[in-house]
Amino acid sequence: MSTATQTQTIWAIDASHSSVEFAVKHMMFTTVKGRFAGVEGTIKADEGNPTDSAVKVTIDVASIDTRDEKRDGHLKSHDFFDAVTFPAITFESTRVEPQGDNAFLVHGKLTIRDVTREIALPTTFHGTGGTPFGTTAAGFSAEIQINRKDFGLTWNVALESGGVLVSENVKISLDIQAVKQ
Repeated sequence: MSTATQTQTIWAIDASHSSVEFAVKHMMFTTVKGRFAGVEGTIKADEGNPTDSAVKVTIDVASIDTRDEKRDGHLKSHDFFDAVTFPAITFESTRVEPQGDNAFLVHGKLTIRDVTREIALPTTFHGTGGTPFGTTAAGFSAEIQINRKDFGLTWNVALESGGVLVSENVKISLDIQAVKQ
């Protein structure tokens, strides 16, 4: 990315007003949803030249919540995320590609369990506004589907009826509020 310009604004992700959620098929016919509460990062938005914008995000793996402590413990274990060895999921953009009004394709490197893959994250900018607390906030959303096996998340169990316990495909949904710095 180029050096900061006068049109470049730094935004910090507001974890208390943001959500990082996932959904995955369980037993091939139901969907289990979860979220990560621990998210932090910055967005460097260049309004004059959006291709000079950049995103950097860190997600605390131990903050996973599927509303089931036993399942959360299993997801934090070596079978899945191995939160002790790999405590963070990271995303760092490599380029931002405008796709039309308020739509962008944010290309970057997603790292899970020390496996890094290039992804292209379809992202929508929802605007900015003043908050009651004297700050300015911006809203973004994004959604993508990944194959968890591409990131070393390979644990599974074959079902007697056919199929597997946990789908390979994981839908990730982001709703991000960021505060102007």
